[in-house]
Amino acid sequence: MTVISAGIAVVFVLLFAVSRRRDARRFRNGVFLLTAGGFGLVALSDVLVTAFPPLVFVFVLAGVLVPVLVLALAVFAIANGVTMLRSEGRSLGNLLSLLVGIALIGVPVVVVFLVEAGRRSDVAALQDVTLGLGVVVVFVTGYAALTFAAFTLWSLVYARPRVRPQPDALIVLGSGLIRGEVPPLLRSRLDRALAIYRSTPEGARRPVLVPSGGQGADEPRPEGQAMAEYLVAQGADPADVLPETESRSTRENLVLSGRVLADAGRTGSTLVVTNNYHVLRAALLARDTGSSADVVGSPTAAYYVPSAFLREWVAVMVEHKLLNLLLVAPFVVLLASVLVYARS
Repeated sequence: MTVISAGIAVVFVLLFAVSRRRDARRFRNGVFLLTAGGFGLVALSDVLVTAFPPLVFVFVLAGVLVPVLVLALAVFAIANGVTMLRSEGRSLGNLLSLLVGIALIGVPVVVVFLVEAGRRSDVAALQDVTLGLGVVVVFVTGYAALTFAAFTLWSLVYARPRVRPQPDALIVLGSGLIRGEVPPLLRSRLDRALAIYRSTPEGARRPVLVPSGGQGADEPRPEGQAMAEYLVAQGADPADVLPETESRSTRENLVLSGRVLADAGRTGSTLVVTNNYHVLRAALLARDTGSSADVVGSPTAAYYVPSAFLREWVAVMVEHKLLNLLLVAPFVVLLASVLVYARS
């Protein structure tokens, strides 16, 4: 068992290293890293238990505590959801933490109900259906949990500070205005861009700043315009600020900002600035649009982070819904085939 787990871990470490070297802006990097870490922990646990048999009680205790930890996570998620609703207002995105907390409690209840309903039924077909539904719920929940873990893990790793070449351009992604002015969340992005802008070595050409964002239905003016005013007010040279004011999504932010840079003759290295929770999704979209831009993050209020990561993960899952369907569908088909075979 130890050798097999260690071997699988090594294989996924190699896959991760190759994939990351080719392009760090890929979701599969997180999948490879999470898988390698999981099998590595299994191998390490087996080695430790073999060397120190009493440790088996520690692992048994950890297993017993899993339900308690899940319940604690559910309580935290629900509390965070309530905080989001009070601080940020009612919206589907702000409800995500609350919904996840409810799901962490509700899914086990649903599975137990399905299994128990099937066990008590005298109809064989109903037993198969309820059992199958219970297994599907467990599988889909596990798939969602693992993809979210991979997404969060790689978001944190990808967003960590690292040495980057001085960029030729900085694109700052918009995030919404409040009464036409730059709110704290958006200000953190602009301040991070300004810090990079001001760090230009003496004698080197300063990067241009592209504040990017159109005008939403509830906004009195384009985000890019308000962002440009803030940058200039904070000391950026007006000649270095090239606002983009037509985009309505992150994808459009990247595409239209790229056109602004092309028109300005700035075709060198580009750095995209957003909040830390948004870094990986922005990087995935940059890759999808054919851009070579790297992405950096700015700080976010702690209470906002859980819902923000959930929202970004949901967006990535929806953007790749066909791939997710192709990954989940074979399991459902296989389960149905097994149940039909078992009854025949």
